[in-house]
Amino acid sequence: MKIPREISRVLVGGLFIFSGLIKINDPVGTAIKLEEYFEVFAYDFAPFFEWFIPAALFLSVVLSVLEIVLGIALLLGYQVRATAWALLGLIVFFTFLTFYSAYFNKVTDCGCFGDAIKLTPWQSFTKDIILLVFILFIFVLRRDFSPLFSKKTSQLTIAMSVVVFVAIGMGAIRHLPFIDFRSYAIGNDLRVLMQPSGELKYEYILEKEGKEYRFENYPNDNSYTFIDSRILNPEVQPKITDLAVWNEEGEYTDELLSGSKLLIVTHSIAKTSTAHNPEIAALLNGTLRCTPWALTSSSQQETESFLQSAGWNTPYFYADATVLKTMVRSSPGILLLHNGVVLGKWHHNDVPSPQEINRLLP
Repeated sequence: MKIPREISRVLVGGLFIFSGLIKINDPVGTAIKLEEYFEVFAYDFAPFFEWFIPAALFLSVVLSVLEIVLGIALLLGYQVRATAWALLGLIVFFTFLTFYSAYFNKVTDCGCFGDAIKLTPWQSFTKDIILLVFILFIFVLRRDFSPLFSKKTSQLTIAMSVVVFVAIGMGAIRHLPFIDFRSYAIGNDLRVLMQPSGELKYEYILEKEGKEYRFENYPNDNSYTFIDSRILNPEVQPKITDLAVWNEEGEYTDELLSGSKLLIVTHSIAKTSTAHNPEIAALLNGTLRCTPWALTSSSQQETESFLQSAGWNTPYFYADATVLKTMVRSSPGILLLHNGVVLGKWHHNDVPSPQEINRLLP
């Protein structure tokens, strides 16, 4: 039993550390996913889940660090009995979440590995079932594990891990994720990512005389009744499918991706920090070789009042709140685009100078 036990220990410990590292790199993104779950549970189970929404960012850091620490403790063989209980509790909870999301189609992306590895709800559930089997094996054999190092060394390692990874999480919150796995990462061409990487192939599901038929080419026979269709090669779908910018006069998405644009992004006016409004105003009033735009999901009245009070002399446009949160994790946040290519991205705590913006432009 030694070899299977050690394989389980390394596999589970390594996967928990990896999952926690991905999440602590982007605590704001993890918090957004937690808010989705709390909103679903508040509607489906009990309203008190809404109480957790304001604490989502704090919980994202706690859960991410907990995953890393449990993985390290398991690899070190430290307090395996208590660690096994904690791992079992977490995996049972995660398995319920992913099953509920998959079966009832509630949250289409569990966020298990952040934006680094996207899993469908059923893939997430399958992953948790496999993990559950390995963790149950560890739980049954929890008394057979021996520590790799002395108790003092293990305690010091875990304590330092907590300090280091909490600091990393706070750094990502106060600035931006250290590694950007999203489609709006610096260097990405948004125009390219909005196009499929290959020819999309479809399967059409139709019915005739009570029988179901499937075609790769839509039949010309009008006696068939359309039921559904699905993409056979989803891997070639566009990475960005929901980018749209508009105002009262119409859509301006093409204009956004043409020329040089400095975007000041506010997810929601009500939740936007005002601490660095003067620095952003100074940036907008400086000599820039690009056109500044403000993007928001808030109402016209809210936006105009905010822009006036902030001293931001810039036209504003609307975009979906989820898209804006994907663009940049800061509200306000700053993006520099040139012909749809992301040249720079900043948190409101790191407002660049006009000279820095101009240097990045070709």
